[in-house]
Amino acid sequence: MIVTIDGPAGAGKSSIAKRLAMELDFDFLDTGAMYRAITLGIIRSHLEWEDVPGLIEFSRAAVLRWEGEQIFLNDQDVSQEIRTPTVTSAIHFVADLPEIRCELTNQQRRIACDLNEAGRGIVTDGRDQGSEVFPNAQCKIFLTASPEERARRRQEQLSASGRFLPLDEVLVTQNRRDKEDTAREVGALRPADDATIVETDGMTPDEVIQKVLSIVQQCSEYESPR
Repeated sequence: MIVTIDGPAGAGKSSIAKRLAMELDFDFLDTGAMYRAITLGIIRSHLEWEDVPGLIEFSRAAVLRWEGEQIFLNDQDVSQEIRTPTVTSAIHFVADLPEIRCELTNQQRRIACDLNEAGRGIVTDGRDQGSEVFPNAQCKIFLTASPEERARRRQEQLSASGRFLPLDEVLVTQNRRDKEDTAREVGALRPADDATIVETDGMTPDEVIQKVLSIVQQCSEYESPR
């Protein structure tokens, strides 16, 4: 079974997807980390963002792998560095290129196929997982919240990692990211037509996970009626 969790930045989809995978004993595929890792690698390589052929070639040659919650780029653990504001502000250069999205989409599908063939379920999160990458997924969820709530959560996340930014600065960056994500020609942020939309304003993480678990249970019962 494939469960997709999409949503805008700051909606909490990654943390909820991780918890859901643990609750279900499924594997977790953090697709956002894949784009962040490629972005970090390009920054380290000092490639110019205008060098589109170079960016595409880098993404095709890059080797990504996971060990638990750690992501490795060319055998180097980049789990922490991919979460910096520098990477966040530049990720659109990578995510907006159809050729790179196609490359990473193929990797995501290959990983999911291998896991399914091994009898493993998968929880995957991103912005286009249900609408583009896994259109036939058995369960699709779209997590969202108001811009102010999402910015506040992002600020708390940054503060917990030792990086404080004013709320208005976080909100400006987030709004720009939302605009870029929804305007993308390929893989734009949007709920799949058959996704269940969950508004998380005022909900605790525990309440959100219980809501999501109930949705997955309903999907499971629909797929395998008694």
